[in-house]
Amino acid sequence: MGAQHNQAVFAFKLAREVTGRLTAAYSIAGSRITLCAEPAFAAAFSQAKARVRNMNLRFVEEADPTRQALLEIYVSVVLGTKYNDFDTH
Repeated sequence: MGAQHNQAVFAFKLAREVTGRLTAAYSIAGSRITLCAEPAFAAAFSQAKARVRNMNLRFVEEADPTRQALLEIYVSVVLGTKYNDFDTH
């Protein structure tokens, strides 16, 4: 079972991408809970959580919050990271 839709945000985003359910809905019909109840989406979400669990990651420690924000933006631009959109959630 593992993390739920409100805990595994990146995996949920990956599942949305795989299933083509890209737009957030602000009604019960398209809610996260409803999506997770759909077998195809639930399977995609489960696979995405497994994918995230198996990812290798690296990090750079930066204590200063301003430098941390600038570093994150710089690195995402240089590496062309697909999932750093900097939208507020």
